[in-house]
Amino acid sequence: LASTSAIRRHMLNAAGVDFESVQPQVDEDELKLGLTDAGDIASRLAGAKAVSVSGEWVIGSDSVVSVDGRIFNKPRDRVEAADHLRFFSGKPMLLTSAVALAHGGTLDWSHVESATLAVRTLSDSFIRDYLDAEWPEVGYTVGVFRLEGRGVQLFNRIDGDQGTRLGGPRFPLRCALRERGLLPA
Repeated sequence: LASTSAIRRHMLNAAGVDFESVQPQVDEDELKLGLTDAGDIASRLAGAKAVSVSGEWVIGSDSVVSVDGRIFNKPRDRVEAADHLRFFSGKPMLLTSAVALAHGGTLDWSHVESATLAVRTLSDSFIRDYLDAEWPEVGYTVGVFRLEGRGVQLFNRIDGDQGTRLGGPRFPLRCALRERGLLPA
């Protein structure tokens, strides 16, 4: 797994996938240059992460958040995190997640899916209290939330696959692993 994400590790463990977690070596900002589509960005980053780690089979994944057509990165600091949350308030958020498989350093397969998260109207006091409780952990996440934590309180409704919402389309990945003999059929 070309990721140190706790939630991605948990999802693979829960699915019975044997793996080793390795920090990918990619320059995300450079890879995003010239791309404006969330699916293209997520796909490029997931593939680059998978290819960047040596191993026979490597899984890479990435997620991109967009609101009102604007792509958001992880916040640089708590002030920017609060700014992001104020911008998201009362709007639909599109969370696009990609997963990729590399074999021997060559991209073999990739898949992209999106989920829509309806952000409820957030008061300044809620944003402050939320960040008091969740910072700095949510600073490492695109969208400034962890659905496995208090981040679920940001939303009125969530549509889309749970794996996609948590950072990687899990059903397509398991199918791809089975097709390659890496999981039992």
